[in-house]
Amino acid sequence: MTKKIGFIVGSLRTASYNKKVAHAFAELLPEDFEAFFLEIGNLPLYNEDLDAEGHIPVEWQAFRDQLMPLDGVFFFTPEYNRSVPGALKNALDVGSRPYGQSSWDGKPALVVSVSPGAIGGFGANHHLRQSLVFLNMPTLQQPEAYIGGINNLMDEDGNVQEGTLDYFKTIVGKYVEFFNKLKA
Repeated sequence: MTKKIGFIVGSLRTASYNKKVAHAFAELLPEDFEAFFLEIGNLPLYNEDLDAEGHIPVEWQAFRDQLMPLDGVFFFTPEYNRSVPGALKNALDVGSRPYGQSSWDGKPALVVSVSPGAIGGFGANHHLRQSLVFLNMPTLQQPEAYIGGINNLMDEDGNVQEGTLDYFKTIVGKYVEFFNKLKA
């Protein structure tokens, strides 16, 4: 049976390094895993007043409906002001509501932070992990996936250097092991 893994990219920029890395990771999934990219840029900001029967924005409901059947989630995030982008935090909030009906619950997660900077989005990576603890998403701890200096590791078309690609393969392989242990 194919396992569906949601891919959520925190950067909304068309030529985002995070999007390119996410696509590289999707190519590395084994045959029995399928990448499913979820759009977060169209989600209205979370407002509990709208989370009532008959008022729920269609974008929220569509996102929740896409998220619910997924078996796991890969998050790719840049670092904005030592944290995650607002669109990514909003997606976490939308998917976690209404209270007691979180679409994230129990889904094994992977956090990858990507940056042209040397520290590879360390702050965003850890902020996101804090939220995932509360959302009850077991998250791969090792290897940690801080991808710094990305502009020197891939070309404009998203082709990744061989050594970096080997690192990506290691991360995906460890996630698959982690996922299989949790779902055994």
